[in-house]
Amino acid sequence: MASRVVGLDIGTSGVRAAELTLGKGTATLERFGQVALPAGAVRDGEVVDTDAVGAAIKQLWAQAKFSTKKVVVGVANQKVVVRQVDLPWMPEGELRKALAFQVQDYVPMPVDQAILDFHPLEEFTNDAGARMLRVLLVAAARDMVGSAIDAVAKAGLQPHMVDLTSFAVLRSLALEGGAFEATGAEALVDVGANVTNVVIHQNGTPRFVRILMMGGGDITDAVAERLGVPAEQAEAIKQESGMSAVPGAGESSPAGRAIEGTANAFVEEVRGSLDYYMAQPGAVRIDRVVLSGGGSRLAGLADRLATATRLQVQAARPLSTLKLGKTGLTDDQLAYVEPMVAVPVGLAMGVSS
Repeated sequence: MASRVVGLDIGTSGVRAAELTLGKGTATLERFGQVALPAGAVRDGEVVDTDAVGAAIKQLWAQAKFSTKKVVVGVANQKVVVRQVDLPWMPEGELRKALAFQVQDYVPMPVDQAILDFHPLEEFTNDAGARMLRVLLVAAARDMVGSAIDAVAKAGLQPHMVDLTSFAVLRSLALEGGAFEATGAEALVDVGANVTNVVIHQNGTPRFVRILMMGGGDITDAVAERLGVPAEQAEAIKQESGMSAVPGAGESSPAGRAIEGTANAFVEEVRGSLDYYMAQPGAVRIDRVVLSGGGSRLAGLADRLATATRLQVQAARPLSTLKLGKTGLTDDQLAYVEPMVAVPVGLAMGVSS
């Protein structure tokens, strides 16, 4: 039986949500909307003003006319840790019960103050002949998750599930388009305002996750500071100027130097993450990079990433794998918001996975 659910992405600069109908076959996008947040309401991906965020979410529901209050909330910030660990094998149910005891040495926070989860990757036998399970361990600070849930509750909604934003990106973008010969790995890079999710997967199985505390908003802030202009004007200048495909070529103006310096640091962080993964034992070569998120619309970013990583870089097309319902959006509007659809769509998809 088909059901409707909304994926809610609480970003640093705004809240956005997508309503899907889930059933047999392809999911249908019914509605999508977004509302800007007051500056400081969310800091580096963490809700700090639950009243302001709750009010924005309530406004979003009224504007987008979502038909359900069943919500999946995404989290990704510096209070979330994702790392690959090897644990003694046991049935999944037993491991979940014993997880806090098994992973306390791997989590940089008291386990009683963390919400723990894991994604199984593979079984293997270690050098001592013991049966082991390799997992991606996720630990999120309980107070941070609680703040996000409080904001959703203040909007009058029902939090159905909390999910890692990185896994939502994977769910909505892994092998989308169908043209990828998945012999190697694929790197998904979702660029937000101040939080970027880097997910490397092979055939839909996550192999590496890194949450970078930087994004498109950092470039905007650099332009605003350099030119002494408001953030809205700096954003317009950034989008008009773009990033040069060749390092150093765009530094002929103050705005260009601000964009070049900050955007180049971002590219190096992404490249460094991919290099770190490739240095791990058992790493599978990366065949391509797929870009999504509002920050990915910066002109020249894809070309610069391709130069830095020596990999094919392409824009994500999350709408290509969905049926489109009566969204209320024109084709031009859908094309504009498509980079930002990946996270809320992937969050909603998590209900059926």
